[in-house]
Amino acid sequence: MKPVWIVDDDRSIRWVLEKTLAREQIPFKSFASATEALGQLDRGVEPPQVLVSDIRMPGQSGLELLQEVKQRFPAVPVIIMTAYSDLESAVAAFQGGAFEYLPKPFDVDQALELIRRALDQSMHQTGAPEVVSLTPEILGQAPAMQEVFRAIGRLSQSHATVLITGESGSGKELVARALHRHSPRSEKPFVAINTAAIPKDLLESELFGHERGAFTGAQAQRRGRFEQAEGGTLFLDEIGDMPAELQTRLLRVLSDGHFYRVGGHSPIKANVRVIAATHQNLETRVKDGLFREDLFHRLNVIRIRLPSLRERREDVPLLARHFLSKSAQELGVEAKRLSEAALKHLMSVDFQGNVRQLENLCHWLTVMAPGQNVEIADLPPEVREGPVAAVAGDWESALAAEVDRQLAIGGGEVHEHLTHAFERVLITRALAHTGGRRIEAAVALGIGRNTITRKIQELGLDGAKGDES
Repeated sequence: MKPVWIVDDDRSIRWVLEKTLAREQIPFKSFASATEALGQLDRGVEPPQVLVSDIRMPGQSGLELLQEVKQRFPAVPVIIMTAYSDLESAVAAFQGGAFEYLPKPFDVDQALELIRRALDQSMHQTGAPEVVSLTPEILGQAPAMQEVFRAIGRLSQSHATVLITGESGSGKELVARALHRHSPRSEKPFVAINTAAIPKDLLESELFGHERGAFTGAQAQRRGRFEQAEGGTLFLDEIGDMPAELQTRLLRVLSDGHFYRVGGHSPIKANVRVIAATHQNLETRVKDGLFREDLFHRLNVIRIRLPSLRERREDVPLLARHFLSKSAQELGVEAKRLSEAALKHLMSVDFQGNVRQLENLCHWLTVMAPGQNVEIADLPPEVREGPVAAVAGDWESALAAEVDRQLAIGGGEVHEHLTHAFERVLITRALAHTGGRRIEAAVALGIGRNTITRKIQELGLDGAKGDES
């Protein structure tokens, strides 16, 4: 554990805290000013595990120290002390990202308990596996999310059209924004439009703009989203719901790079990267005649599949802590903390609304949960009492119950039936994880290429999409 830093120009306060931490065998360093502490950081000294600082000191203030530390080391909890317990100081401390506000004079045990809480949070954060995050909103340790991050990285120098698929609420627009931010077009506009949210008769004008007098009410020329996104990225959300006639117009733009405003006669060149997204199965909509096949192939140059939250349950604690912290910062309050039991329960919940539903839940908890520590009983009824899925550790109990059930039924084929079911789940999930690539799925499962091919045939999975690469 790294030391706790104490920064206060009052020697008696430093002495009290030093003796308290020494008694508890907590390492510490003391500084008489913010300038002295910042000087250590400037010289490359490792940052503290927790920073405890007075707010008013000669030279740089505790708030300036807080701001500097948060910019450099956002994960370090900072406790602000002050003998001037006024609303303005407290608000400024919390707005600056302080972990807690400790008025003087304070009870030593109270201060120690606060430092222990800050240490617990800091150790939990720094002890967690490294998280790959391209933006503060896109977080994930799950293998499926690492694939998404890798895809964004590979596309960082590309202008290619991208199709993002995934359930509603899984974060498709965040991925689109990340693709734009890490592309050669990052300095140009990112323009988003939800094609399902705009009435059919207005969508054409929204996309392509219109000339003055093009229709009733068109009193002035208007630039559409394609022109607004010139040189940058146009994100077409819920592309599967686009009306047929507009699919045709979009196809023309993607094919020849030109479009016409509604009522216009002069072609306008479109220098725009298109990123589309949908929660629907476009292949099925093509077969049903609801989506143009040629447009599908134009959009489906590079496909990124965003996993549902049910496929990345291990990310629930990480996401929940992030959203609780985000909500607390927005509301100017201390972030709520989920107990281990509450976290385990949330990992078992089938969030049909995916990450968006979890974010809304965390905002609800920030406002409605009675205490700082959130238990299962503090969750809303629909989450607390709703159906849950088996999580790691529970599947063996579920398997035992199924064995008991089949033994009671009889028939003598329990082993064969359950073995086939088990292998079917293993292989289908592995293929889903690798995007249908059989060799990669075999490597992930620790079996041979011939074995997975044979099992796919034996289990009747030949219809599953996959390739031999």
